[in-house]
Amino acid sequence: MIIESTLRPENALSRTTVNAGDHYIGTVKRGQTLRILDLEGNQAADTLFFSAEDTSERYSAMDTVREQGAVYLTAGSKLISSEGRTMLTLTADTCGRHDTLGGACASESNTVRYDLEKRHMHSCRDNWMQAIANYPEFRLTKRDITHNINFFMNVPITADGGLTFEDGISAPGKYVEMVAKMDVIVLVSNCPQLNNPCNGYNPTPIELLVWE
Repeated sequence: MIIESTLRPENALSRTTVNAGDHYIGTVKRGQTLRILDLEGNQAADTLFFSAEDTSERYSAMDTVREQGAVYLTAGSKLISSEGRTMLTLTADTCGRHDTLGGACASESNTVRYDLEKRHMHSCRDNWMQAIANYPEFRLTKRDITHNINFFMNVPITADGGLTFEDGISAPGKYVEMVAKMDVIVLVSNCPQLNNPCNGYNPTPIELLVWE
């Protein structure tokens, strides 16, 4: 569902550019609005959410899909935690839908899906590992890396229940916006994947904006 935001970028509390293939970690307070902006189009933003109060409570793909009865996210979707609580609600979306099932790229999946020679290539899991190592104050470890959302990523479900990675449905300037219902830690990998069409084989920057 396409819904545009009424928030203006010049009024944002913060604006952070996440370069192609880089990572971001930060906190969004309850009541604040987070926008993830696809600056150049056809870019995937692999994102994890954790309760800032207790990081053992995190975004749950299974609970989110079950509660809303849909495998894609868009305006109106609620992101449900492993404790059954609403973490964030999507309030605006100019892309149309976002993937909950495709997972994140890793050296292991690159090897299985593409080629043994792809194992060394930088991945979203590498990005998350770097973020939690560089910012220990967020109290996250590799055991906390579980299901993620692939904002802007196009992963259609086939007739026999499989998944395919297709060209993105985003475009320059498309965004998704969400309001935090609790204090949340946001962990983003601006996907470095070069082996499937999720980034148009050319990773590009994204921008994160936060409003009070």
